[in-house]
Amino acid sequence: MSDLHVVTGAFGYSGKYIAARLLEAGCRVRTLTNSTRRANPFEGRIDVHPFNFDDPGQLAASLEGASVLYNTYWIRFNYERAGFAHATAVVNTLKLFEAAKRARVPRIVHVSITNPSPDSPLEYFRGKAQLERALVGSGISCAILRPAVLFGREDILVNNIAWVLRHLPVFGVFGDGEYRLQPIHVDDFAQLAVRMGGQSADNAIVDAIGPETFTYRGLVEAIASAIGVRRPVVSVPPAVGYRVGRLIGALMSDVTITREEISGLMAGLLCTASPPVGTTKLTEWARDHGSTLGVRYASELARRRSADSRR
Repeated sequence: MSDLHVVTGAFGYSGKYIAARLLEAGCRVRTLTNSTRRANPFEGRIDVHPFNFDDPGQLAASLEGASVLYNTYWIRFNYERAGFAHATAVVNTLKLFEAAKRARVPRIVHVSITNPSPDSPLEYFRGKAQLERALVGSGISCAILRPAVLFGREDILVNNIAWVLRHLPVFGVFGDGEYRLQPIHVDDFAQLAVRMGGQSADNAIVDAIGPETFTYRGLVEAIASAIGVRRPVVSVPPAVGYRVGRLIGALMSDVTITREEISGLMAGLLCTASPPVGTTKLTEWARDHGSTLGVRYASELARRRSADSRR
């Protein structure tokens, strides 16, 4: 593998791991990013281009010569004060697909979500379904990866569960906490993405899930055990849990969790019947990183502010 591969968001989370795997394989790597001045963890080994969503010609030019486009671009939640929204992510991603077609990119590996549906009442899952349909209909060879939850050194969900366990005397789960989720390690996910990028022209849709299935309550208990703390895990009404999350978010200048995320979690949308594709067990990883997991709060908005400040 020595040809050009383009990764959106290579200075972010999953994109960084995908880029690292490609560099390890000897590929030339370019990233498209909204934060061209963000700290570069690759010491100049990758080419950096802005997204240029408002300039279709430039966006297509930045994809010229690419053999694979790995698209991790998305917006986690609607936040009007910061000027980002799911609808914006959908529009911009459609522009990216059109630019890839114009640049004759032969294959796209696209990051979606487990259980997307065009009929979902949740905008996140509905938008992901719209993008999957558009990509398949574009005529470009594609692999669509559907992760449930990513975990690893820079993750937010698992880290902040640990942070709450460290700082509060009790942990509240939404409702009975018996809905399930299947986390995959971010490097396992990156290996899958690179493997799918190098496969044939056949389209593929893969549920990118890890080897362990947890109830939400069980996940919290496993993290508590890994970091060596004992806390009562109690059921709370979703509305109460949301308000506590909003309070934590206000204290940390962040959005800790949204109503939509709670609804998707409780609806079991982060779990599938597919076989696992990841091999790293969260229980083992969390135990190995128990001394640092959750020591610091991981802020979504702080990451965005840091990226924006370097533009």
